[in-house]
Amino acid sequence: MSDETGAHHQRVFLVVVDSSPEMKVALRFACRRARATGGRLAMLYVTEPATAEWLGVGEIMREERRAEAETRLQELAVDVREMSGDVPVLYVREGDPAGELLRLLEEEPTISVLVLGADAGPKGPGPLVAALSGRLLGRLHVPMTIVPGSMTSAEIDAVT
Repeated sequence: MSDETGAHHQRVFLVVVDSSPEMKVALRFACRRARATGGRLAMLYVTEPATAEWLGVGEIMREERRAEAETRLQELAVDVREMSGDVPVLYVREGDPAGELLRLLEEEPTISVLVLGADAGPKGPGPLVAALSGRLLGRLHVPMTIVPGSMTSAEIDAVT
């Protein structure tokens, strides 16, 4: 795909990183789609806001959470490079996951597709999937792919 200047645009698949098992399923799906389409993967990690503000404790907490996020993203980046064939784009934000995700999508027009994993258990798909497929759906300006967290690697490979 080219714009008026002839520049090539890569399709960018965004995965929101958390500790859920379904995130790994979404990550594999997105990596396989990126590789198949000549696209690229991006990962967003949203940390909780620091609440303690006295004696610099809040800033220390903020720095520790950011360091943890960066470490987790770097660990996943190794797997992403192996699965997708490219180095991912990494984003770390602080705040409400849904709000930060929507802000990132507004700020980064290069992101083409949002890929989320859904919990297949009785509690429902998870708070982010529920919010984005419900009350916040109208604020999305990119397609959203929801991957069932119960999919196996073989099933993902078969559809990608």
